[in-house]
Amino acid sequence: MISPISMNALQTVKLAEPTSLQSATPAEMTKNFGDFLKNALDGVSAQEQNVSKLNDQYILGNVDVSKVMIAAQQAELSLQLTSQVRNKVVEAYQEIMRMQM
Repeated sequence: MISPISMNALQTVKLAEPTSLQSATPAEMTKNFGDFLKNALDGVSAQEQNVSKLNDQYILGNVDVSKVMIAAQQAELSLQLTSQVRNKVVEAYQEIMRMQM
């Protein structure tokens, strides 16, 4: 079974140490954040594909309905989390653009 998105993303991303953040260029930091988001979205996609496979297996009678429902709920929660993170990133970007120089 696939674990929630937050666990997948946190396990695959190495957190930078404070000293490396100070020496990192903005382009490097953007790339790290981009990689983090890509891993998170890949996790959501994998959960959606897992639900589809389990659905097919349920139709054939090979999987219990409870497994399908649990997988569907996990995928739905991951998608909701992704949407909320996207909303917060957009809000932060809009707030930065409103700042006076």
